[in-house]
Amino acid sequence: MAHDDVQPASLACGDCPIQHRAVCARCDAEELEQLEKIKYYRSFEAGQTIIWAGDQMDFVASVVSGIATLTQTLEDGRTQMVGLLLPSDFVGRPGRTRAAYNVTATTDILMCCFRRKPFEEMMERTPHIAQRLLQMTLDELDAAREWMLLLGRKTAREKIASLLSIVARRDASINMSPSARQMVFDLPLTREAMADYLGLTLETVSRQMSALKRDGVIELQGKRHVTVPDMDRLLLEAGDDSDGGFLI
Repeated sequence: MAHDDVQPASLACGDCPIQHRAVCARCDAEELEQLEKIKYYRSFEAGQTIIWAGDQMDFVASVVSGIATLTQTLEDGRTQMVGLLLPSDFVGRPGRTRAAYNVTATTDILMCCFRRKPFEEMMERTPHIAQRLLQMTLDELDAAREWMLLLGRKTAREKIASLLSIVARRDASINMSPSARQMVFDLPLTREAMADYLGLTLETVSRQMSALKRDGVIELQGKRHVTVPDMDRLLLEAGDDSDGGFLI
C-alpha cells in the first residue's frame, strides 16, 4: 500500500462536510465520540495509488474530499476502470482482510480512516453504523446495475451526460444556484479515463463533449472546469428524470 506523506490535522465529526451522508450519518453524539477514538485522516496526491489489489487492509475509510478510481488488472496486464469513489463513499469491506481493487487518487484526496478491527467491533454493538453501511452497499449495488444499463444500452451522448451528472451531483465542491439549477464543478477524469470508463474511444468522448457544449447543455473552461446551466436538461440528455434516476 502506498503511504501518504502528510498526516492531516484531525477534523471534528460535527464539522465534517460529508457527515450527513457518510457511514456515520445516523450516529448519535455518543456513537460519534466512539468513532473519534478509532479514526485518523490520510491525504493522497493526485495520481498516487492508495491501495493495490491484494493488499492487506488494516483500515476502512470514507472519502471526505476528492475522487478516486477503482481499477482491476487482468492476467495479461490490461487494466479496466470499474468504478469511481466520490465524497462520502466507503472504502474497504468489514470482514475482508485484503483489497479487491486498485484504488488510485485522481485528484488530491482526503480520507477519514477507521482501524478495521475496532470498526468491526463497533459495528456489532452499534446498529446505526451497520444499518447505514447496508443501505450504502445496496445503493452501490443499484448504481452498478444501472451502470450496466448505461454501458449496454445508452448512446455515446447519453453516457457522457450520465457521467457528468453523476459527478455534478456528488462532488463535494459543487456550487449550486437553486433558482437557476446551475452547477459548477471540476471534472476529475481526463478524456482518456472517461473513454476507458465508458467503453468509448477518445475521439468519441471529445466529439460528444464538444456537441454538448455547442448545444448549450454544458459550458467548458479548458477541458476540466464544467458549468451546467440547467441540471434538468443535463439529466434529460442522460436519459434520467429530474429526480436524478439512479444517481445517489
